[in-house]
Amino acid sequence: MSPELISILVLVVVFVIATTRSVNMGALAFAAAFAVGELVADLDADGIFAGFPGDLFVVLVGVTYLFAIARANGTTDWLVHASIRLVRGRVALIPWVMFAITGALTAIGAVSPAAVAIVAPIALSFAARYGISPLLMGAMVVHGAQGGGFSPISIYGTIVNGIVEREHLPGNEVFLFLASLIVNLVIAGVMFVLFGGLKLWAQGAVPLEEAAGSGGAPDKRDAPADGTGPAPSALTAPSSGTGPATAVATRTEPPDTTRLTPARIATLTALVALVVAVLAFDLDAGLTSITLAVILSAAWPEDSRKAVGQIAWSTVLLICGVLTYVGVLEEIGTIKWAGEGVGGIGVPLLAAVLLCYIGAIVSAFASSVGIMGALIPLAVPFLAQGEIGAVGMVAALAVSATVVDVSPFSTNGALVLAAAPDVDRERFFRQLMIYGGIVVAVVPAVVWLVLVVPGFG
Repeated sequence: MSPELISILVLVVVFVIATTRSVNMGALAFAAAFAVGELVADLDADGIFAGFPGDLFVVLVGVTYLFAIARANGTTDWLVHASIRLVRGRVALIPWVMFAITGALTAIGAVSPAAVAIVAPIALSFAARYGISPLLMGAMVVHGAQGGGFSPISIYGTIVNGIVEREHLPGNEVFLFLASLIVNLVIAGVMFVLFGGLKLWAQGAVPLEEAAGSGGAPDKRDAPADGTGPAPSALTAPSSGTGPATAVATRTEPPDTTRLTPARIATLTALVALVVAVLAFDLDAGLTSITLAVILSAAWPEDSRKAVGQIAWSTVLLICGVLTYVGVLEEIGTIKWAGEGVGGIGVPLLAAVLLCYIGAIVSAFASSVGIMGALIPLAVPFLAQGEIGAVGMVAALAVSATVVDVSPFSTNGALVLAAAPDVDRERFFRQLMIYGGIVVAVVPAVVWLVLVVPGFG
């Protein structure tokens, strides 16, 4: 049995054990990386750790640390109320606002994970407060980022168009951008309908005075699960032993989430600084987030005392473990082996749809840009035959390799999973994994049928 096939079978075993025994998949993946790397691929520790995603580790820790502080001092609550007032109380519009913001950020040059890292914590805090499905909100953020991700001035668009030019293939920058935007917009619309968007719309607007109230979540005034809103009344009897006992209601008022305190002003400034640092100066989102979080912690230690404990450590272990194993697969040559096997098929249309599926499956666990950089050159031989339009094929590969970033194993999906407050994280992980699986199963076939079969380009 070839090392490539063994590494794929081990990955299947990891999935089965993690699903049936509730063991952290990241821990299993680290063990699998060690076993396969040492016993099958003859890799030393340095070779195994070459696939450890140090940059993603820092992003996950830094962003969740910064937004844990923002939640502790009430900044995210203030942003939620500001968003409600912006759309005049229409809660149903907020998912689309988040879609548009992330799309605009990536379209003007933000790396997709950076845009998601900025928007997802705010969007999911809003979802928790107003009873919106976290899966819906997370999907809107990720699909928004991918919808704008292939504009001619975006990172993804520039990379793919550069590969097309280097391989001397015909290209169309506008077609590529519109293909990604339309596919992600359609998926977002389907998610909105299936996961409660119409119900939110039917509820109408939240009264602005309620949205601007002191921390109370709408329709959740009786001790909401997320700890916001008025505290339940405590009944105390009078000290006198004579006469009927009269219950006196006392309650502790929650902090006013509409007022800008110095800590909140500083946190908002830090969030703006994060956006500027990432977009304007191309600084690392993780390192910048940790630096800003440390500054806020030093200034207001009482607000940030518990923030380190709220970093999504289980998610960090899961994502880093799986991606380390994917790095071992790349070292062994498993991904290249699978791609070359498909590229050698003599039927161009069949090879095209299989390449789209390989791009989607691998990208759900690895770098979307890296996969596009590998798959587009693999498609060159049968594109040169002229039986398949290059413009449609490149667009199909690009969309297939990026639309699956809702997977919890991708950077964007991991950020959504880590950013969701007050959720059963294991259940939310399964939801993202199932949704990512559906996207992997359906979207490559659809984009192949719509973009490749007609022969665009």
